[in-house]
Amino acid sequence: MVNSEFSRILTLLRKEKGVSQKAAAASLGVSQALLSHYEKGIRECGLDFLVRAANYYGVSCDYMLGRSPDRTGTTLSIDQIPEADAAGKENTFQGSILTILNKKLIANSLNILFDKLGKAGSQDLIREVSNYLMVSVYQMFRLVYGANKGNQAGIFKLPETVAHPYSSASMEMSWANASAIAQDKPAAGMDRVQHPEQLEMSTESITGDYPLFGTSLLNLISNAEKAIGLPEKEK
Repeated sequence: MVNSEFSRILTLLRKEKGVSQKAAAASLGVSQALLSHYEKGIRECGLDFLVRAANYYGVSCDYMLGRSPDRTGTTLSIDQIPEADAAGKENTFQGSILTILNKKLIANSLNILFDKLGKAGSQDLIREVSNYLMVSVYQMFRLVYGANKGNQAGIFKLPETVAHPYSSASMEMSWANASAIAQDKPAAGMDRVQHPEQLEMSTESITGDYPLFGTSLLNLISNAEKAIGLPEKEK
């Protein structure tokens, strides 16, 4: 049984290839009516058609089934994920110094945050904080991606009409769960912080324990509160 992602991806790949449904059907050895049914999810195809379609569009069967976001069907292991500061063209930023500065402030601050999370001993706290941050990055990336109207919308599964409210709701859920764990009131089935002493922090300890990253975190806190609009104390 082919999953629900197949019809969406099958349609997207044909449109990306720039061929009509009639032409694609002829190349794939099926009638246009049958291909239309596959693309609409009315009928399910067999394994033979799945393989032919994957070969025709130059992708893997796993990608066509929505099982892998990579067109070759590969998945990443921890060892295959490059470090944020790894050398390479993706780490070369062009434009204003603001791009480099903000990237470093955020990346360095995350180093401290995740180091503390790792020492706290709560897998659910790590999961909820990670979900919150990943969805936040997803929202901003989607916004920037949409600034070029020529970009293919098919990279995202969520329709644009619901992406922001769904994402915001997901972040609120992660915030609520993480907050409950941090207050030692985890929701049912979630673990507690096993080593709260590892989360004891001060300005001095942050800069002392993290001489490379501490200043970045303190600057990020200051910049964030200015962006939020925290009024300055009267002199």
